Amino acid sequence: MGGSGGGIGSLLKVILTNFDVLAGPVVSLAYPLYASIRAIETKSPVDDQQWLTYWILYSMITLFELTFAKLIEWLPFWSYAKLIATCWLVIPYFNGAAYVYEHYIRPYIVQRKAVNIWYVPRKKDFFSKPDDILTAAEKYIQEHGTQAFEEMIHKAEGERKPRTSNYVFYDDDYKY
Repeated sequence: MGGSGGGIGSLLKVILTNFDVLAGPVVSLAYPLYASIRAIETKSPVDDQQWLTYWILYSMITLFELTFAKLIEWLPFWSYAKLIATCWLVIPYFNGAAYVYEHYIRPYIVQRKAVNIWYVPRKKDFFSKPDDILTAAEKYIQEHGTQAFEEMIHKAEGERKPRTSNYVFYDDDYKY
């Protein structure tokens, strides 16, 4: 019986020695895969942002590792540092991927620029989706978020000058 105690001890030693190798795929691939599938099935854009950002960061880390593989071989702590960083990115309590996106990636990608969403609709053909102001507003909100849309509306309201309009709007629900 004394041999089985040594066998369990040896197994635990192997597990603890290789914890980063065993936990890495679970933390960096299996759980994010599961959470990403769940995020697709929800209507919330928050979890979509978290997991899309995670996969972007995971890709960047992988490219970094591939590029600097020879250097990383000399860093004995790399696998543990990567595991800790991945845990921070993945664990919902921290939402690290969303944090990195909002504070470090988004400021460089999304530059403040004036975007004119008001446009004259194109000529419609039979198969095209109708172009209208609501479609443009929805597209802008999808690309830039509701807060940016609201800020643009408030800015436009502040700059609004009285204008005359040649447009006539019809209300289909109005009883004539």
